[in-house]
Amino acid sequence: MPDASALPLRPTAIDLKKDRGLTIAWNDGTTSYFTIAYLRRLSPSADARVLREKMASNPLTVLPASASNAGPLTAIGAELVGHYAIKIQFSDGHSTGLYTWEYLREIDPAPKQKPADQ
Repeated sequence: MPDASALPLRPTAIDLKKDRGLTIAWNDGTTSYFTIAYLRRLSPSADARVLREKMASNPLTVLPASASNAGPLTAIGAELVGHYAIKIQFSDGHSTGLYTWEYLREIDPAPKQKPADQ
């Protein structure tokens, strides 16, 4: 049987609760959960990345106004992009970030666990 770490990282199940978050079961047996707000804050889009960099260097950076301030942030839709990513449309109008499987594992808020043999 091939080593699980040698397999390409792929989701085996994806469940989006538009008002709560995204749950992904991975082919290595782990599960990740991301809140909608967390995904929006860590969007891999160029504009969000630049804003995070500005905020890191200057905590007084003025945040842009949301396209919609009517209620809590939700996901209004999502679509798979090839076999490598998911694109999420948010209620604030943001929809340009492609969340690759590798990026989602990188930003997984769950504590990283070391293999049992270490």
